[in-house]
Amino acid sequence: MISVRDRGRFRTAIAGCLILLAPLVAAGGVLAQGADRPLLVEGRKTVYQRVLTRPGALGYPAPDATPSRDYSAFQPLYVYEVQPGWLRVGPSINGGAESWVRADATVPWKQNIVAAFTNRAGRERQFIFDSEERLRGLMEHEALRDMQAQMLEEMASDSLSDTRGVVAVEPAEYVNIVDRLYLMPILDFVQDLHPLNYEENLLMKVASVPLREADEPAQAQADSFDAGIVFVFDTTQSMDPYIARTQAAVEQVIDDLRGTEIGERVQFGVVAFRDNVEAAPELEYRTRTLLPLQRRQDQTPVVATIRAATRVAQANSPGFNEDSLAGVEDAVDLTDWDGGGQDPFDARIVILITDAGPKDVRDPNARSQIGVRELQRDAQDKGVAIMTLHLQTPAGGGAQHAYAAAQYRELSRFHDDTFYYGIADGSPQALQDSVTRLVTGITDVIRVARDDRPVLAPEDSGQEMVNLGLALQLAYLGRLRDTQAPDVIEGWVSEKAVEEPTKLAIEPRLLVTKNEMATMADLLSQLLTLGEQSRDAEDAASFFTQVRDVVARMAQNPDRLINTESDTLGGALEFLDDLPYESQLMLTTEERWGQSAMNRRAILDGMRQKLVQYRKWLLDPEVWTALYDDAPDGEYVFAMPFDVLP
Repeated sequence: MISVRDRGRFRTAIAGCLILLAPLVAAGGVLAQGADRPLLVEGRKTVYQRVLTRPGALGYPAPDATPSRDYSAFQPLYVYEVQPGWLRVGPSINGGAESWVRADATVPWKQNIVAAFTNRAGRERQFIFDSEERLRGLMEHEALRDMQAQMLEEMASDSLSDTRGVVAVEPAEYVNIVDRLYLMPILDFVQDLHPLNYEENLLMKVASVPLREADEPAQAQADSFDAGIVFVFDTTQSMDPYIARTQAAVEQVIDDLRGTEIGERVQFGVVAFRDNVEAAPELEYRTRTLLPLQRRQDQTPVVATIRAATRVAQANSPGFNEDSLAGVEDAVDLTDWDGGGQDPFDARIVILITDAGPKDVRDPNARSQIGVRELQRDAQDKGVAIMTLHLQTPAGGGAQHAYAAAQYRELSRFHDDTFYYGIADGSPQALQDSVTRLVTGITDVIRVARDDRPVLAPEDSGQEMVNLGLALQLAYLGRLRDTQAPDVIEGWVSEKAVEEPTKLAIEPRLLVTKNEMATMADLLSQLLTLGEQSRDAEDAASFFTQVRDVVARMAQNPDRLINTESDTLGGALEFLDDLPYESQLMLTTEERWGQSAMNRRAILDGMRQKLVQYRKWLLDPEVWTALYDDAPDGEYVFAMPFDVLP
């Protein structure tokens, strides 16, 4: 964000900010209340009291003593003891109190909801106002869009009057919250209806502060923007007529780019997938990286690799649907998008080409039990956009096409846009044209970033490609300019874009510790084991009794914070209570579990897909951040998306 009151100081201080609504649950188990543990939140068994320090807060060895330390603004602290006007606090659940602070130098932190400004491609920058009334004044203005445009122009020209009541504006660039964590506590919020379409919306009073010191500014130049494209090919027998068409399209694009500056900025990789080789050994492989993504001066190996991929499998795979998710997962997770840690690719694209749908997680021949929603979220957090070219051949049939299209639309979302392209009747020429258009559209992203003229007109490339180009450029500029938050601002902002309520301006997330995520994973794993044993109504009736035994055992582990008195499956994770979202797990009571086998299957499938993703995050050190110096590993935190909560 750029502060209005100190534009010179904050002109380059731009944030990928988080919103934190409430207290982080402790990383320890359920122990008796004592001097070595923070105070519990009233009415809770496993959630401890926390506060955020106000700017200028001081630490004291004892009440009214000489201050012995300074606290940064909005530092989260646990409350160990309360005396009139004073709080004894410490940064850790296990480390004990470290000092006293004046109560009026803190604000209560009652939940642990977090959020970040979304990538603003497709919407305008949002303002933060000094009061709820000023925010409503803009949202309810009959000439809202004109007023917003005028204020943005005034901001750009340093002529925005203080009478507007604006204290900050959303960053011009985008910073991925997973790459750089910032705190922006919500001090108050109001649930309301957006005046443009009367859908539910939150108006939030927020404060902002950087979580950690900025790294050295990036030294890259704006014209270094480049793209990494990884093709994920279905190389099963039915794809025989299509891979050659893809090769022809890519070869033509490469020929057109050969010897140009843009051509040096587009690099390719190739991943192939088939199916379960244990079920059909003649398939040779399930997935295989045929050509890793790397920077090359000569793209001849790319064409040669795609030509070689035309040698499709010589055996039938088990079932019509293929293990496309395994291929996409490998392309997202195993590709070196960071360029060996030296020069990350700025645009990261996976293009899936298949004539089959993905295998369901219940299919015994599926490799991974991760779902399309979890895989899409993992890719988006890595800055990877997935595009799907789905050949709707006559062999599939209407029902299969509908299933595949629904799955791939979910997989191919990137922020607010979808990059799913169904090719009717499986036309080889239409496939070739689509590959050409997509790759050309991606090269146009580079052209626009360099202020060159694009090859495709917007109506030819599609609005989603225009938005993607802007989103990738905003993320690139955020990295290039080392975008980060201003020191301190307070004000009111809308959850949904004031001028376009279909666009989310702020994405809710949950700030969880590594111990909390491990607890979620352990609980889901145990519930899955029990649930799979519930074969009939009698087993279902005893399921909750067994769950309570599992919860009681987990509660004995000091690193697993578990509420043993819940009457829902999810209620054992007490830190998820009162969040503004609903999930099957949180709503699953004993009565609902016993209603039908279909209900139980849907709940178990959802658990399994989330568990796979939790385990991936737990093993990825890049997503975890320490909130304070010398924090133990279990208290590192991660901003977890709401849509993959249990």
